[in-house]
Amino acid sequence: MSTGETLNFKPSSAVLLISCPDKLGIMAETFTFLARHNGNVLQADNFGDPDQNVFLMRVEWDLQRFDIDMRDFPAHFARLAERFQMQWRVALSSYRPRIAVLASRQDHCLADLLHRHQIGELACEVPLVVSNHPEAQRLAEFYGVEFHHVPMEKDRKAGAENTILDLMRAHNIDFIVLARFMQVLSNGFIQHYPNRIINIHHSFLPAFVGAKPYHRAFERGVKLVGATAHYVTEVLDEGPIIEQDTVRVSHRDTLDVLLQKGRDLEKVVLSRAVRWQVENRILLYGNKTTVFD
Repeated sequence: MSTGETLNFKPSSAVLLISCPDKLGIMAETFTFLARHNGNVLQADNFGDPDQNVFLMRVEWDLQRFDIDMRDFPAHFARLAERFQMQWRVALSSYRPRIAVLASRQDHCLADLLHRHQIGELACEVPLVVSNHPEAQRLAEFYGVEFHHVPMEKDRKAGAENTILDLMRAHNIDFIVLARFMQVLSNGFIQHYPNRIINIHHSFLPAFVGAKPYHRAFERGVKLVGATAHYVTEVLDEGPIIEQDTVRVSHRDTLDVLLQKGRDLEKVVLSRAVRWQVENRILLYGNKTTVFD
């Protein structure tokens, strides 16, 4: 359950995310439960995968007349959840998740995220930017975000990761965004934030996994170049995909033009993924995601 800080005011709405085996009556029983406690449904969406017998649902409801204190919601919902073998979580619309952004020398994705946050497109807090290079400091400070330079030399990488984890804990970080952070995180680091690290990869996965994908795409003579936002797992560039997009490439485009097109695409794809994460619109099953947009 994610209810955020101690409630000093009544939040406007709550979101319930459900994943369970597909059985008759899941939606009806869930809606009945909410209606019984004066919860007015604002949005509802669902998806079923018959091949894997998985049912996924997102429900948002108004809390104005809801008669359950949200701190007590798990106890009230437990019997229904157990009956349908649900994996579930609930989040309050008033809660603004705390995001840490990790970046390297290329700062276009970092700049885009910080700008979108400043103008109110991303309903979250960004208390921390960490980079293995010092160049991003001025950008972070321009937006009033605390910056930490943590070099990641090969023989001291474990210590650097521990430093970053200490910063995450000190700032109560909910999830991490890798905004062109050109370092491979260890399995030990990833296990601290399972399915809570979003990466932007500069290719249309599964094509051109690994380093310098644009260069390899240019050499291959592709007609489309893409970008992929995905969750980070122990297997490089193979985590569940959240969002992808492509742009056409002409035979007249130089490598520099292809790189520019790719950078523009990366910003949009990453910001979409972060917004959907913030708005509790993503459900995972297997190595896939369902995005209720």
